[in-house]
Amino acid sequence: MAKGYVALVLHAHLPFVRHPESDYVLEEEWLYEAITETYIPLLRVFEGLKRDGVDFKITMSMTPPLVSMLRDKLLQERYDEHLAKLEELIELEIEHNANNGHVKYLAEHYAAEFSATREVWERNKGDLVTAFSQFQQSNNLEIITCGATHGYLPLMKMYPEAVWAQIKVACEHYEETFGLPPRGIWLPECAYYEGVERMLADAGLRYFLTDGHGILYARPRPRFGTYAPIFTETGVAAFGRDHESSQQVWSSEVGYPGAPEYREFYKDLGWEAEYEYIKPYIMPNGQRKNIGIKYHKITGRGLGLGDKQLYDPYWAKEKAAEHAANFMYNREQQSNHLFGIMQRPPIIVSPYDAELFGHWWYEGPWFIDYLFRKSWYDQKTYEMTHLADYLKAQPTQQVCRPSQSSWGYKGFHEYWLNDTNAWIYPHLHKAAERMIELSRREPADDLEWRALNLAARQLLLAQSSDWAFIMRTGTMVPYAVRRTRSHLMRFNKLYEDIKIGKVDSGWVEKVELMDNIFPNINYRVYRPFS
Repeated sequence: MAKGYVALVLHAHLPFVRHPESDYVLEEEWLYEAITETYIPLLRVFEGLKRDGVDFKITMSMTPPLVSMLRDKLLQERYDEHLAKLEELIELEIEHNANNGHVKYLAEHYAAEFSATREVWERNKGDLVTAFSQFQQSNNLEIITCGATHGYLPLMKMYPEAVWAQIKVACEHYEETFGLPPRGIWLPECAYYEGVERMLADAGLRYFLTDGHGILYARPRPRFGTYAPIFTETGVAAFGRDHESSQQVWSSEVGYPGAPEYREFYKDLGWEAEYEYIKPYIMPNGQRKNIGIKYHKITGRGLGLGDKQLYDPYWAKEKAAEHAANFMYNREQQSNHLFGIMQRPPIIVSPYDAELFGHWWYEGPWFIDYLFRKSWYDQKTYEMTHLADYLKAQPTQQVCRPSQSSWGYKGFHEYWLNDTNAWIYPHLHKAAERMIELSRREPADDLEWRALNLAARQLLLAQSSDWAFIMRTGTMVPYAVRRTRSHLMRFNKLYEDIKIGKVDSGWVEKVELMDNIFPNINYRVYRPFS
């Protein structure tokens, strides 16, 4: 019998960014970068493990905005063009560096990676959602859902209908996508407030994830801390993040990604190449941007970018294998220690943003590959599991009330409510009130039906926690402000037009084409609870 279980949980999410009205919008590249650097590399890891008989288990959220973008034909076509540009540039780089041995070697490495990316992309006909779902069908991957647009639920709890819409629309979208209801949910930003579990239960969800202190300060105090899930009084289970294993991976200060051998994220060809040479591959207005081709390694702490040495993927891969072995060893020691105290196998839940693996930490997918292989072949102390399998095997747990929490700065809600973004909430709350009011209507005709559903869609898009997060981080702030304002303005126009019975059919059609997420939404999801 295993002395412990380790659950690796990846949160795959991006805000809904789609601009058919423009030929080029920089923020659409968030998706393209994630496909190239995270999602296809993860698929390649899963395919390799499956091919080699490693019965891996992993949990992964795929949020409705991400799924919608991955399945969008326009964005698929634009990604294909984006990848073709990278392939063209890297061939130029090989030629351009013919007499620069190490850089040529690195360019050839990227050429091989882009070729492998192209192979996965074309073999799956651009449908990465189906590619991931095949691993759910084999029970290697447990795909869970999230809030419909990653809305920060504790900051809308005064409008239960708005919280319910985030949960219910997400569950319906999941079932439309995967053909079965979701069993688990990654609460957006792992943000929990007391009472949300009732809605999760009503939506048919079996479990959710929250931060560790949401479990540690539950009432009564859980006997096993974060090393066993707790059941809420509704029967929905709560899994808490394990701080020790999480920090070893995500922290650039004390964690693995800061190793000198790993690739330097902030030194990119798009900023360093001669301007006329790189101009065809940067923004149409000639402004430089990250390309994703990076030739240098971290090298050491405290060094300026000019002091970085050339990267070598061979040694970086060796370091990833070393770190995977260290992670495995630490989980063995942790499992043995906890088993001795608990007298039952602990579960160590290690959740991360999926984009950490590949995008921010280039070697992350190699680390995951090595970790699963080493866990399968080199130890017998713990078993890798996904959360649904664990609950099925361990159906009896302590009943507690979790504590309000998030995985953000200071562990509560401050990152999403502060002096940089507090201005959005009065507008969001007013829109929620108006949407609840509209939900009581019965449409006079098909146009009003479409307008009501479009209003619900606009509110959901405005509520995305990503916009408040970006305002706080200080990166791409104008875009986050513009997106929040534009969705609220569209919502208010719809509200006013519906109220006076003069809906602009041409404008509705235009906005439907731009914001085509949740095509089957039913605005009545906002109706007050009876």
